[in-house]
Amino acid sequence: WTSLYNFPFPLKGLSVMFHYTLDNDFLTLEQRQFYEDNGYLLIKNLVADEDIERFREEFVKICRNEVKVPAITIMKDITIAKSTADENTVTKLQDFMFSEELFRYCTLPQIVKYVECFTGPDIMAMHTMLINKPPDTGKKTSRHPLHQDLHYFPFRPADRIVCAWTAMQNVDRTNGCLVVLPGSHKGYLKEHKYPEWEGGVNKMYHGIYDFDKSLPRVHVPMEKGDTLFFHPLIIHGSGRNRTEGFRKAISCHYASSDCQYIDVKGSTQEYLEKEVEEIVRERYNMSVSALDFKVSMLFPPPFFFFFFLKSRHVQKRWGPVASLIRH
Repeated sequence: WTSLYNFPFPLKGLSVMFHYTLDNDFLTLEQRQFYEDNGYLLIKNLVADEDIERFREEFVKICRNEVKVPAITIMKDITIAKSTADENTVTKLQDFMFSEELFRYCTLPQIVKYVECFTGPDIMAMHTMLINKPPDTGKKTSRHPLHQDLHYFPFRPADRIVCAWTAMQNVDRTNGCLVVLPGSHKGYLKEHKYPEWEGGVNKMYHGIYDFDKSLPRVHVPMEKGDTLFFHPLIIHGSGRNRTEGFRKAISCHYASSDCQYIDVKGSTQEYLEKEVEEIVRERYNMSVSALDFKVSMLFPPPFFFFFFLKSRHVQKRWGPVASLIRH
């Protein structure tokens, strides 16, 4: 079979060989083997400049309050002034699923075609971000600790979840490109916590508590429009931005509609659930008693409900992850 890995065309009926990708006649055998071994796949020049510029313009409008997007989260670095409504004070737009322009990224045919290889044809967009990594102020708060994305997600199975991360400009080690630990997706979900960094850590920037420091790291430089697809268990992060400009990227985490919500109590994700509950209370201005009453009477735990609110259907069949069915 080794010689077949260089074939330039897809082959079907190989699900026995591959655990992390599906037979759908799109990925080449070489691409499937690379993802199987490493947990990520880089596709060059996937998103057009025209689309990226439209996303950039929408980002600026949202930051300046020229466009109002329901339920969006606007995040700022702990070291950046918060007094003005300007794109240079915003480090991330999260949950942009109700911005029709930004959500268009999640439905780009060239993106979705690859997503199907990991999730299957029935797809939900579960988590959306436009990242505006700021120049580091010297306190190194622009870096993102090594982590696994599955830590943030109360649904499974992990192998039917994938992230698409598109560079909106050239990225390299100077402005904080992604760094991955190849093959770490074959492990398990590790304990995360806030790193004890001298300059402080941005909210929800959790890092892995303990991992093998001898594992090789691969920095992934990308050109504008390149897209990285990666598994939710792969250990990854990004370094600080040592340039004077902001580094932009747009991403979406997709899941098969057949994924199901799980109860994270008693797991390494339990403390995260409590932090999410606090965010829900703040966002919807609810007291503890009011939230507990509404949740117990009407909804599942806030962690589930939070994702139910911020997810959006992409294509084909709806399933358990779109209806709060719990495993």
